[in-house]
Amino acid sequence: MGVRRRVRDALIQVYERRLARALVDADVPRHVGVIMDGNRRWARAIGLEDVAHGHRRGADKIADLLGWCDDAGVQVVTLFMLSTDNLRRPESELSALLRIIEDVAVDLSRPGRRWKVRQMGAPELLPPETVAVLKQAEEDTCDRDGATVNLAVGYGGRREIADAVRSLLTEHASRGTSLSELVEVLDVEHIAEHLYTRGQPDPDLVIRTSGEQRMSGFLLWQTANAEFHFTDVYWPDFRRIDFLRALRDYSARHRRFGG
Repeated sequence: MGVRRRVRDALIQVYERRLARALVDADVPRHVGVIMDGNRRWARAIGLEDVAHGHRRGADKIADLLGWCDDAGVQVVTLFMLSTDNLRRPESELSALLRIIEDVAVDLSRPGRRWKVRQMGAPELLPPETVAVLKQAEEDTCDRDGATVNLAVGYGGRREIADAVRSLLTEHASRGTSLSELVEVLDVEHIAEHLYTRGQPDPDLVIRTSGEQRMSGFLLWQTANAEFHFTDVYWPDFRRIDFLRALRDYSARHRRFGG
């Protein structure tokens, strides 16, 4: 078994290097969104009753992913960590998951890291201690010059659009703009300026692990022209070779944007 594994690992390394060479000068996505799915199924597949082990293993994979994105030249990464629907999970699982998310925020913001961390979602739905940790991570990393990392926590795509419209209406009301005047000038870009990702490029590529092929409310507005890559690999088992395959898939597509 040891020999087989060494041979397999060697072949994977050869293939990985070949993929990396093929991507030299290839079109690279500026913004990559990742739906990190399959943590619980990974834990159950290896016989663990406590699914928190799957969430922890998945969290340990995040820094690796961000390093791969740095190597590829990706400027923005959005990680779907906790949806508004996930907030209905059993209290024991949810509490453990929130602690893990807090640990991720602390880890990504510690000295020596280059990433700029941003919380993205509805903080009013989260425990105050989680909000405080995410806010501190933002403050500690705001002056960094590395890639922006959006942590989508307590995030729902429909809620984001509703929040954007609410923010837009509030802004124009404060200016004294009447509803009829706003109707006359309202454009899609006005709403985009109030999204959680305002000021960032829309995702070029969205990766979802675990074999599921749906968006689950992830960046509904921003992914109108995104490319999607679905893989059967559970998130804790996601490797650099899987990431490079996603980039290869992306670079091979001809993006016409309706033209």
